[in-house]
This record gives sequence, C-alpha cells and structure tokens, in this order.
Amino acid sequence: MKLRSALLGATMIGLPLAVGHAQPVEGPYVAGGAGINFLQNQNPHFSVPGGAINGNSQSSIGPAAVLSAGWGFGNGLRAEIEGNFRRNATTTPNGGELKSGVMGNVIYDFVGLVPYVQPYFGVGLGYQWATEQNPHGVGPGFTYSGRTGTRGAFAYQAILGTAYPLEAVPGLAFTAEYRFLGLEGSRSYGAVITPAAAAPIYGEITPRTDFNHSILIGLRYSFGAPPPPVAAVTPVAEVGAKTFLVFFDWDRANLTARGAGIVRDAAAYSQANRYTRIDVNGNTDTSGTPGYNQGLSERRARTVAGELVRNGVPQNAIDMHAYGDTHLLVPTGPGVREPQNRRVEIVYH
Repeated sequence: MKLRSALLGATMIGLPLAVGHAQPVEGPYVAGGAGINFLQNQNPHFSVPGGAINGNSQSSIGPAAVLSAGWGFGNGLRAEIEGNFRRNATTTPNGGELKSGVMGNVIYDFVGLVPYVQPYFGVGLGYQWATEQNPHGVGPGFTYSGRTGTRGAFAYQAILGTAYPLEAVPGLAFTAEYRFLGLEGSRSYGAVITPAAAAPIYGEITPRTDFNHSILIGLRYSFGAPPPPVAAVTPVAEVGAKTFLVFFDWDRANLTARGAGIVRDAAAYSQANRYTRIDVNGNTDTSGTPGYNQGLSERRARTVAGELVRNGVPQNAIDMHAYGDTHLLVPTGPGVREPQNRRVEIVYH
C-alpha cells in the first residue's frame, strides 16, 4: 500500500498543470463572447395603397457580442441575464439591421460527459430592438427609401456551447458556442415608394422574419470556484504509517459488511501496537459537486470514527479530516464514479 500510494502521488505530480477540470458552476459568474452573426432571408413585404410586393433579402455576415451575469446552483443548472448586440448589412432593402436587447436564459452544464470540457445547452426569452438603418433600393418598377427606425419585439433563443476550464486561473473558462435568436412577429418601417413615371407615395417595408445564427468565442469567470486541489498531488499516507482503507458504495456514508470488518481490524491493531495519533480521513470520487462531496466525506469520516470508538479506540486519539474529492487515490477526470476514491483512510502514526 505504501508503494502504491507513493506511485500514485508521483503520477499525479506529472500531470500537465495547464489542463483544467470541468466542475459545476456554483455561485455568481460573469461571461462575455464575441463573434459573427448570419441573418436569414427576412422575406420583406413592400406595401402601398392598393397593392403589395414581396421581396427576397440578403445579408452579409456581421459582428455579434454578448455579455451576461448569472448564478450557478452547483448541480449543473445556471440562470443568467444577458445583454447582446448584432449588426448585418442587407440588400433588398439596402442598408443594415442592428439588433440589441436583453434576454433571460436557463442553461444546463453536462458535467463529466466529456473529459476536460463542459458542454452546455440553454434556452432564453427576452426583448429585442431591431433598427433598420436607412433602407433603400430598387424594386420591380419602383424605387424606395426610408428613414432609420427602431421597433421592438419579444425574442427567443437556443444556446449550444462548450466550456474549457483554465486551471491556471480557478473559475476562468474559455467558451465556444452557437446561438439561434428569433424575433416574434413582424415589424413595419415607413418608406417613400416612387413608381416609374409617377408621384412618390407613402408605404411600408415589413421584414416578416428575423432569424439569426451566431458563433461566439469568449470567457466565463465563476467567483465561487474552489482553489486548485494542492493536496491531491501528495501521497495518501506518510512513509512508516499503518493505513487501513474503508470503501463505500456510491453516494453512501453507511458501512458495508466488509467495511465494518476493516474497522474492527483497525481497532484491534490499536490495542496491540503503539501509536501517537489516529487520522480518520474521509474522501469521495468526483461524481458530485465540490460542496456536496465535502459534506459526504465528512459524514463518512464521522461514521468510521464512531465505529472505532464503539470498538474500543479512545475518542481523544482520533483526528477527523474531510477532503471531499481533492485526495484521489485513482486520478480521474470530473464526474467519474471511481470505487477506490470513495473511501476513508484510518492512518496510525
């Protein structure tokens, strides 16, 4: 056991420190991203007294940016408020469309689904302001021009992305995502339409759809991220110490029959050997959140310490410690149910 502990410690020291480990976001966070936006054909409708003409619009790829602030609940679920900006140059009508607005999003992080990264999916509802910038152009048998105008509409969106934690700065993650944003209904903008060889008449330009596809890269920072687990790179037990390992079922803190037998063996060892103190160290695997794992490791340590006392070990000789998922016997990524990491170590010094 001593040799295995030392080898495990040396292996963990050799792991690249630049690789991050995805953990559920817990507490407040901020995020931002920038990239490109593609605006689908808006199917514009030109209406004048006594008639109407349908058109086809085209747009060029334009810039997009998003800023958000939110709260992570530690179980993969997040809620956030987002402010955003998009702009695309358009033809038919010529000009451009600028959008900005506020969205409320609910996002779920798939922790442990893929090693070292954290895919996520979200949906949002909110309100967007769409500004048509100097719409003008030539239609079949007429020309048209309008003033810059702004209209508002309810909006909805879907978010698909992934986060890559940067271990050098706990809580910081690189993000890459796709967003679909749609505006509800249609909006009309006043225009002057001039038929060939006729007097100008007043009409409207009505974009009837507003579907946006954005690709963004950015950063997210969680203020509640725990510091990097420094203790995880050290051997489990010091050289010369006698160690008993008590293993637990997943998400349980009660002793199995085998575990109770190991605790009795440890208690018998205390009666036949000299020692200065006994450490009872609780540990978990990485399948839960850091906060939950910390509490579970404490419950496991209390269970074993109580059983030692019932088997004749003096309570004042026992020092209890809870390490959550920071002292891994078997190095794993996040979200892994590794049986050998679900343990309590009884260490005689």
